[in-house]
Amino acid sequence: MLLEDKVVIITGASSGIGAASAKLFAREGAKLVLAARSEDRLDQVVTEINGAGGKAFAIAGDVCDEAFAKALVDAAIGEYGGLDVGFNNAGTLGSPGALSDIDVGEWEETIRTNLTAAMFGAKYQMPEIAKRGGGSVIFTSTFVGHTIGLPGMTAYAASKMGLIGMAQCLAVEYGGANVRVNALLPGGTDTPMAARFANDPEARAMVEKFHALGRIAEPDEIAKAALFLASDHSSFVTGSAMLADGGNSICKAA
Repeated sequence: MLLEDKVVIITGASSGIGAASAKLFAREGAKLVLAARSEDRLDQVVTEINGAGGKAFAIAGDVCDEAFAKALVDAAIGEYGGLDVGFNNAGTLGSPGALSDIDVGEWEETIRTNLTAAMFGAKYQMPEIAKRGGGSVIFTSTFVGHTIGLPGMTAYAASKMGLIGMAQCLAVEYGGANVRVNALLPGGTDTPMAARFANDPEARAMVEKFHALGRIAEPDEIAKAALFLASDHSSFVTGSAMLADGGNSICKAA
């Protein structure tokens, strides 16, 4: 198993890519600490994993709270003895709209949820991963603002592109400790959050045409890309912005 006895924190684990990754990582032998705001949905994921013979427990909370990021790491150490992987996946679309109409509070909330919260995660995860002789930190970024610009998505794009810069700098900072840091850039994915953008058949068809494969991803497909970055199969991959975008970045079809 690719993650046998590896201790992994996953944020945003109650649905979508986070939940799919939690289930896949558990099947690959990981010991999981799962985090999200929705306690009920988080508990359902844990129940499914443990019922199938996996190892997981959940802590509900807000990733925007620095104390919560520390609590997750402390819980991993207390329950499993250390930490090997931090998958900082939690995020938000924010409030889409023209820049001239964005309230500064909405802007700051999007930046804090997508970028600052990931910084909190890495701040406490990376020293502990280094103590184990190395491991992996992953940030969930996006193609929006990296290979395609979309109107009304300025705050989202800015916050998610910040993750790429942070991954690159931390990869250098912690490379000597064998801690790999990468940003994962999914294409359109069939998640509750993405459904807010493609919220009717016409909008979904438009998003599907963005992709060379002519469809959007299932969460399990993005989870497999995250598994690669979490596992030793990516032992020489660090500081990357890894696309798992169905050809979105190279597709110019109308």
